Amino acid sequence: MDNTNYTIKSIPVDDRPQEKLLKYGANNLSNSELIAVILRTGSKDENVVKLAQRILNQDEKGLRNIAEGSVEKFKSFKGINDAKSAQLMAVAEISKRISTLKIEKIKISSPSDAAVVMMEEMRYYKKEYFKIILLDTKNNIKKVSEISVGSLNSSIVHPREVFSEAVVNSASSIILVHNHPSGESEPSNEDINLTNRLDECGKILGIKVLDHIIIGDGVFYSFKEEGLL
Repeated sequence: MDNTNYTIKSIPVDDRPQEKLLKYGANNLSNSELIAVILRTGSKDENVVKLAQRILNQDEKGLRNIAEGSVEKFKSFKGINDAKSAQLMAVAEISKRISTLKIEKIKISSPSDAAVVMMEEMRYYKKEYFKIILLDTKNNIKKVSEISVGSLNSSIVHPREVFSEAVVNSASSIILVHNHPSGESEPSNEDINLTNRLDECGKILGIKVLDHIIIGDGVFYSFKEEGLL
């Protein structure tokens, strides 16, 4: 079988991902070309761009296949070994961490501001994470703290852990945030009961609970917007 058409060398030099990035900038590359730069090589049956396209096209999920990938998942693609799986996992993790940079001193003026800050990190979680955004007197973010991981209920999310973080960091107010791995953002009865409990605790301590944001897949639910806080 002649594999000439499957090698990266069959692509004109200026159209090869790495050369194209260096000459025109990363913003001029497609998603598959960017992934190809990370992977560097394909297999004997297809060049690296084709391999990247195949990963992105699976189930028509695009970059979500990278964000939600695992070593086992990546290795199911012919041409992906342990080293390339590790590279893709590293890229996914770095992108999530970058999305959380420089959140301190961002001012929260609306529920959508809080949702934007947390969305790209939390929408891909496969478990429920409960976090709090700690705010100063001007509603600037002081810190985001992770409180618990797992199913959301009052025994796992305890007021002691929530408000000890707020006290230690001298927060004036807090915003509760958790995700739904299902992608839906509507609150459950447990969500509502927990919110009410934490709101009452905040009133006693003088630390206002401004909102509870539930992160879905590109959507969010605000207790404040819905009149529940």
